[in-house]
Amino acid sequence: MNGTTSPADSGNSADTAMSHVMVSADGTGIAVSRVGSGPAVVLVDGAMCYRAAGPMSAVAANLAGRFTAVTYDRRGRGESTDTAPYAIEREVDDLRAVIEWSGGSAAVYAMSSGGALALRAATSGLSVTALVLYEPPFAEVADPGAATYTAALRRALAAGRRGEAVGAFLTRVGVPAEGIEGMRRSPGWSSMEAMAPTLAYDDAMMAGGVVPREITARVRVPVLVAAGSASPAFLIDGARATAEAIPGGRFAVLEGLTHDVEAAVIAHAVTEFLVG
Repeated sequence: MNGTTSPADSGNSADTAMSHVMVSADGTGIAVSRVGSGPAVVLVDGAMCYRAAGPMSAVAANLAGRFTAVTYDRRGRGESTDTAPYAIEREVDDLRAVIEWSGGSAAVYAMSSGGALALRAATSGLSVTALVLYEPPFAEVADPGAATYTAALRRALAAGRRGEAVGAFLTRVGVPAEGIEGMRRSPGWSSMEAMAPTLAYDDAMMAGGVVPREITARVRVPVLVAAGSASPAFLIDGARATAEAIPGGRFAVLEGLTHDVEAAVIAHAVTEFLVG
C-alpha cells in the first residue's frame, strides 16, 4: 500500500500511541495516529478540525481500552499535505489508505460533516465493518441557505480571502457576528485561515445538505446515527432522517450532549454499539 507500514510493522507495542505519515493514492501525505489495542476504529473529523484541534484525540483516548483507535488529519489540515485539484474520490482514497494501515478493516466513527465522507466510504468498496455517525448535518429537504453559503465560500476562496471564507462558515453554523470578531483576534485564527480551503471540501461532500438517499440506500453495514439531546432540533431531526434512510440504521439521542461532544460519552456510545 504505497510503501507505508502497518501498525503491526511499526515496532511499537499495541497500547502505545504512535504517529506516522502515510502516502495516499495521489501522493498526498496523510498524518495518522493510533492508540490502544483491539479491533480498529477510525475516527473522521468534521469541518475545521484535525488531530490537534478538535475532539477526536480525546475520543480516541477513551476508546483505547477496547479498541485500536486511529485518528488522522484529513488532507489540507494539520500535518497532512494536499494535492490539487480536489475531488471527493481523493478523500475516499485517503480514508481507504488509513483503514489499510489500521489492519485492513475498521469500524468508522465520524463527526458532523465527516459523516458524509464515512457514508461514501462504506459504499465505495472500503473495508468498513460498522459506522457510528454523530450529528451528520443533513436535512430531509433542501435549505436555501446552503446554496448561498456555497456561493459565498467559492467567491472568497477564489479571491484568496481566507478569513472571509472562515467567517462565512462560522456564520453558517450559527456563530454571532460579535463571536466571529472575537475569534479573529484570537491566536487560533491563523490556523483556521490555513484550513479555509478545506471548507470547500466539506461543502462538496455535503452536496447541498439533503440526506443522500442514493448513498444511504446502499449501506450494508451496521449503522448508529446519534444526536445530542441539547443540540438544535434541526441536527436531531437530520440525524434521525439519516438513520431512517439507511437499511437497518439505528438512531439514538445522547442525553445532555450538544454538537460540542463529550469524549467519554461518545466513546461509551461507540463501544456499546460495536460490542453490543
